Amino acid sequence: MPIRHVVGLFIDPKTEWRRIHEKNYSLAACIFGHTVILSLIPAVSGFIGTTQIGWQIGAGDPVRLTTTSAGTIAVLYYLAMVSAVIGVGVVIRWMGQTYGASQPLSKCMVLATLTASPLFLIGIMQLYPVLWLNFVIGLVALGYTVYIFYSGVPIMMQISQERGFLFGSAVLAFGLVTLVAMLAVTILIWGAGFAPAFTR
Repeated sequence: MPIRHVVGLFIDPKTEWRRIHEKNYSLAACIFGHTVILSLIPAVSGFIGTTQIGWQIGAGDPVRLTTTSAGTIAVLYYLAMVSAVIGVGVVIRWMGQTYGASQPLSKCMVLATLTASPLFLIGIMQLYPVLWLNFVIGLVALGYTVYIFYSGVPIMMQISQERGFLFGSAVLAFGLVTLVAMLAVTILIWGAGFAPAFTR
């Protein structure tokens, strides 16, 4: 899937979504040509940032992870991101039938994949993992991701703006519930003795 679509979504989302809808990208092109590549940005950046620079929290010394611990987290982080995008694509397809917006799975996956692009790209900030800076920039990226999603739903799913808003809100609610569930699982895993290992 051409990277120019990502640039177009930043410049003029609605026009770019129309161009994207006219294309017939396959599931393989969507997932392997976009998601699995862009998902590497936050995973690799996070690995480098947490092992070489370290998290800066307040005025204290940077906190670094061991290479083994950071590597394990990076791999799991990468798999979680790819799985999340695929899962959202499947949910969009499933929910679309309820809203009278039945589209091929490939179209739904394109919507999910390209919507996540700002979050993948902003992952480069993890090279310099300062908590407050990552939080602020992450909020901006999240806000624009939501905007891109709401812009794309009516076009990609071929429904009205009103139904697109309701449909998009339902998908976002599902995404928030999934995020909370993932955080809960992470806490349970860390509590079971698999917490990150820090360098001394």
